[in-house]
Amino acid sequence: MKDIQAYLEKLQVQTAECEMIRDLATDPKKRELFARLAEHFRTLSVELERAKASPDDGLPSRDEPAPLCEENDVQERSGVMGNHTSHRPLAR
Repeated sequence: MKDIQAYLEKLQVQTAECEMIRDLATDPKKRELFARLAEHFRTLSVELERAKASPDDGLPSRDEPAPLCEENDVQERSGVMGNHTSHRPLAR
């Protein structure tokens, strides 16, 4: 959780820096570029805050190892499931 907080703070600093550069830029193209960058960093920051606040992030806990693949995927690839008739080479 500390690493998420550190990354969130880094994104917020990058947002502020881009906004400052945007405000100081005299070239309209640079101003637009840094405005877009600031908005991008702001969006990432909001999404990270939302993920941090969510109790279920969809990831396995550290106590529970993540499966390498789903059992159905293995069976489908090996031909155990479905209508698998022959091994024909793909047409090129």
